[in-house]
Amino acid sequence: MGRGRVRECATLRRLTALAVAAWLGGVGQALAANDAMLKLLQVLRDRGSISAQEYEDIRKVAEASDVADVAETPAEVGKRLGTVEQRLAEQDKAVAGIKTSTEGAVPPLVSKALSGKWYEKIGLRGYTQVRYADVLTEEVPPLEVPADRSVNEAESIVIRRGRFIFSGDPAEHLSLYAQMDFNGSTGAPDFSVQMRDLYGDVWLDSKKLWRVRIGQSKVPFGWVNLQSSQNRATFERPDALNVAVEGERDLGAYLMWNTAAAKQRFRDLVGLGLKGSGDYGAVAFGVYSGQGLNRSDQNGEVHVVGRASYPFKLASGQYVELGVQGYRGRFVSPVQAITLGGASVTPTQDEKGALDERVAVSAVWYPQPLGIEAEWTFGRGPTLSDDFRRIDADSLQGGYLQVNYRTQGRKGTWVPFTRWNFYDGSRKFAKNAPRMHVNEVDFGLEFARWAELELTAMVSRTFSRTRTGLFPYTETRGATRLGLQAQINY
Repeated sequence: MGRGRVRECATLRRLTALAVAAWLGGVGQALAANDAMLKLLQVLRDRGSISAQEYEDIRKVAEASDVADVAETPAEVGKRLGTVEQRLAEQDKAVAGIKTSTEGAVPPLVSKALSGKWYEKIGLRGYTQVRYADVLTEEVPPLEVPADRSVNEAESIVIRRGRFIFSGDPAEHLSLYAQMDFNGSTGAPDFSVQMRDLYGDVWLDSKKLWRVRIGQSKVPFGWVNLQSSQNRATFERPDALNVAVEGERDLGAYLMWNTAAAKQRFRDLVGLGLKGSGDYGAVAFGVYSGQGLNRSDQNGEVHVVGRASYPFKLASGQYVELGVQGYRGRFVSPVQAITLGGASVTPTQDEKGALDERVAVSAVWYPQPLGIEAEWTFGRGPTLSDDFRRIDADSLQGGYLQVNYRTQGRKGTWVPFTRWNFYDGSRKFAKNAPRMHVNEVDFGLEFARWAELELTAMVSRTFSRTRTGLFPYTETRGATRLGLQAQINY
């Protein structure tokens, strides 16, 4: 309200200056200028921008330059105008006084944001993925892909992700980030809204190389887990890395450190369209709940995680990123009764859950134009026993290898890709943590005529994939599926 008042006062000053110019320029010009000014003043008065008294005061000044008063000197007219200018200055002072008197009632962050161009300190962006999938061939039982509900005979076109991201820097040492997902729960049959991220980065130094991230955010484990689905070419993340932290996020606190060079390179990898993973620090260490996205703690214990990943830039300009990460904790898997020999049996587990620990190594040769991604993980995690009666820690391993090629031309950007996806271990987030085996290859092509729209077609050949959603946990073999996706970026 105060700024609007100041703009109105500035408008009145310009009108007054117009009257002076008209007087000094000649009587005929003054008459025309005064008529135009009075009409404009009437509009401002009728809209409530100026009061009736202000209108009368300025009108009297304008009439002072009429032909009837042509004998009046410019100095006398200036005196009249000076009186109005003085009143406007007093009004500006009053507006400033109102602002000062209310500052104590405004939260510090809001007050600081309003002191400048607050709208330049926040951002709103996002993307939407509309997907269609069809299983072309398969051997019974039907194919089940936990992360992609579009692979379902009952589905046709689905909104896989509908993300809206709010971020900003309201203070020198604080950055905020919030992301919601329309239809974020992949296991829900109905449309849903889910909180994905809600955290703050507290910067510990002026160069912003040290920070503490607090809230719900991605767990720093696995390069592909940290890479946004907006940037990833393949539809879903490889199972071996994603089963460690399904949904990629959890409640936690992490200390992150960067070098100045690494900080700039992480930014460039995304800005140059090289499908980077974003900036999660060259080194990160912290703790998180360990029980999953939007899931309450089950054992009162935290997981400990550490990661080191550094982006190198070769003399040729080629970017290469190498990393290693690991975590350790105890995980309580959800359980469900199953039927064994005609009797209902519910698997048992330690009240604190089973040991959950793994290490992963990452190597990324960014697509300039040829790109290669490779990650492999191994460790131990909650696993249903062979007799289906207990959940204990057991070995696991798996990873993926992806090759892509990025080419840009007058007609857009093309990214053909292929990926081998392998995993032999348990799926701890599934009920009863059954053991699963995945071995499949993807072939795809991504095309973007403009940055606002990306189109992707992908064919997946599944040699074997365990159905983990329902007992008995059988395998689907020899399945081929087609996926089509349109991604809108905004």
